[in-house]
Amino acid sequence: MRLGTKNDNRGGGGRNGSQLARILFVRVLLKMAKQISVLRGFLAVGLVLSNSLALVGQGKDNAFLSVHDAATPALVASHSTVVSAPNSVVNSREAAKYRRLWGIDDIHVRSTASGSLIRFSYRVVDTDKANIFMDKKSQPLLIDESTHLALQIPVMEKIGQLRQVSKLQNGKEYWMAFSNKGHYVKPGNRVDLEIGKMRLEGLVIEGIASALH
Repeated sequence: MRLGTKNDNRGGGGRNGSQLARILFVRVLLKMAKQISVLRGFLAVGLVLSNSLALVGQGKDNAFLSVHDAATPALVASHSTVVSAPNSVVNSREAAKYRRLWGIDDIHVRSTASGSLIRFSYRVVDTDKANIFMDKKSQPLLIDESTHLALQIPVMEKIGQLRQVSKLQNGKEYWMAFSNKGHYVKPGNRVDLEIGKMRLEGLVIEGIASALH
């Protein structure tokens, strides 16, 4: 009986030891799984941070490039404005020709009054040469080069023609306005100004101006 009891106790002890080992093994596996999960979390966070830093760096580079690219044309434009002609005159050579022949500069042809008028303005540099612009006997015409439509200066009640007719003075600006009721002549179009034998060709109409001044 004692031997049997002893053998039974040994068998039970073996089974208990085996179960304990399994429990310990499972605990070790769970602990390792937790560690692996934490490690994966760290790796994921590291990957996100590295990508974010890369994007930030790329954004800085792009910002630098965009500022640099934007500044370059501005620099070029600022240098070019020194030698460029007024907007309505195609180039400096034409502007110099108009100064030499007709005694005017700072020429502008602008759409105004919501496009219903085209305003031609100029500054006098030689009153003798610019007298043609004050000739009441010659009717000014503004002719669209593509459609050959000729705009005339309208006559307003109690005002008369929409043009300045006075004694010229060097350094002062003068203007005249042409009717464009159908809005056929638009900004960007090229026009010729004709007054008697005087003709200014290829003037470009600028954008809409707010008022006649």
